[in-house]
Amino acid sequence: MAAVIVVVAALLAYQNSFSGAFTLDDFDAIKENASIRQLWPLWPALSPPSEAGVGGRPFANLTFALNYAMSGTEVWSYHAVNLLIHASAALALLGVVRRTLLLPRLREQVGAGAAPLALASAVLWVVHPLQTAAVDYLSQRTEVLMSLCYLLTLYGFIRGVEGGAKGWGVFAVVACTLGMASKEVMVTAPLMVFIYDRAFVAGSWREAWRARHGVHLALAATWLVLAYLMISSPLTERGVGFGRGVTTLEYAFTESRAVLVYLGLAVWPGSLVFDHGWPFLTAREAWPYAIGLGGVLTVVAYAWWRWPRAGFCAAWFLVLLAPSSSVVPIIQQPVAESRPYLALAGLVTLGVYAAFRVVGPRIWLWCGLLAVAGIGLTAMRNLDYVDEVTLWTDTIVKRPKNARAHSNLAAALARLKRIDEAAVHAGAAVKLQPRSYFARTNLGAALLQGGLVRESIPHFEAALRAQPQSLIAHLNLGDALVQLGRFPEAMAHYEQALAINPEQPKVHRNYSVALRLEDRMDDAIAHARSAVRFDPENADGHYNLGSILLQANRVAEAMPYLEKALRLRPNFPDAIRNLEYARKMLR
Repeated sequence: MAAVIVVVAALLAYQNSFSGAFTLDDFDAIKENASIRQLWPLWPALSPPSEAGVGGRPFANLTFALNYAMSGTEVWSYHAVNLLIHASAALALLGVVRRTLLLPRLREQVGAGAAPLALASAVLWVVHPLQTAAVDYLSQRTEVLMSLCYLLTLYGFIRGVEGGAKGWGVFAVVACTLGMASKEVMVTAPLMVFIYDRAFVAGSWREAWRARHGVHLALAATWLVLAYLMISSPLTERGVGFGRGVTTLEYAFTESRAVLVYLGLAVWPGSLVFDHGWPFLTAREAWPYAIGLGGVLTVVAYAWWRWPRAGFCAAWFLVLLAPSSSVVPIIQQPVAESRPYLALAGLVTLGVYAAFRVVGPRIWLWCGLLAVAGIGLTAMRNLDYVDEVTLWTDTIVKRPKNARAHSNLAAALARLKRIDEAAVHAGAAVKLQPRSYFARTNLGAALLQGGLVRESIPHFEAALRAQPQSLIAHLNLGDALVQLGRFPEAMAHYEQALAINPEQPKVHRNYSVALRLEDRMDDAIAHARSAVRFDPENADGHYNLGSILLQANRVAEAMPYLEKALRLRPNFPDAIRNLEYARKMLR
């Protein structure tokens, strides 16, 4: 019954989330990710592109491949699976808390309250509005999936302690391995299991090691999997790491504020922001936050020394945040409300248990009211994710000086052909952050789509001076130069874009169009074929290849591609016209 209540609570909270649109990293991780286009053979799905948000996270990428097989790029199945994983993580939390409270060290204090306390913890966690940042933002499945594996690792360990069966130890190691292949924060799992052993089972570090060193060593061995994935797909390709313009101290100062914000939102999620857009802090700006975080660390350390089990729950929050909120810079988004997703479980569980010890059975009424409030607030927050324009507009209302929000809103408006509005927000982004290659690229793209081709070029060039490895800036600059008839320069930028990512279908497609205009038909066909190979469900790619083959008088070859374009997009006027022409040619 407790499990049913948890699942129903999750469904009520997220029943209006299934139409939320792709945004930000979703495009690289899902929509433009050629590695998820097929399920068999498995190797492509297990080899995601390093620069995307799923780089080095093959298990998460495999789940996106399953989604693609279900619904292509229609968002409903991605939301459904995110919610399924979220609810499963809540069930795993239910099991972890319940079995922890039934361990000998807590059973006498809790009595028959183990199941209700576990239920309250799982429900309040699953409906907490702060969780929307991980559940509604589709590419953050990496966080949700890793969290499920994390909790299953701990659950398997607890079951092994209870029954002594080796199978549960194997279960824990497998779950830990899959977590390592989902997101790098899983690095803390073997450590937290050992700390859990000390706090709830063994009572001392020595006894925890003596009794269960085998399973702890096996869990630690999963770090080798993570090391391999990080070497084969470096974090630096995703804007993470040292030597990227932000010092360790600047990042640490910024994160001292971030951790306190996460803590505040855990207690009172009154104003959730998709992208906070803060600048990195100096020591002078950060000292109040550093003092506040120091106070939190002191309280947690004292709690661990005085009451290890309560200290474990508090430490859980800080340890889970440590990989992303300590000293390793995450340049693009130093503050993200998806990061405390699993960390929140420690605070919720500690709060529920403390309230039970203070007020007794009356806690159930308060937990019920909080759950109802959480369901309502989460359902309201889901509405902000309904489309990109709504999400970024909400962000700008809350953070009007956020250059990245203005830039992303400009890109979203441009995709809707609202070019004038896009140019306004792209211009605002450039004013707020003149050296941002992303802002410059979006302003150039808005001008290009608005027909101001010559005016767009200086912005693409400025973007490339700031970031020579920007594929989208090379691509857009190539497109602009083609429109001006400057083909040799355009070809050079397409080649540079392909050097950055040789599997980017849009680059191949646009390059083929330029080659076609230059009457280099064999090269145009080769690149058009590459575009179709890397994105086989794209109607434009099939139409483009069919049209080039038609122009080359290879009519019979062109027909299947034009027909496929129409199957993918039934109301495709150019494809209908070319297909009719091809049929006449064959008569």
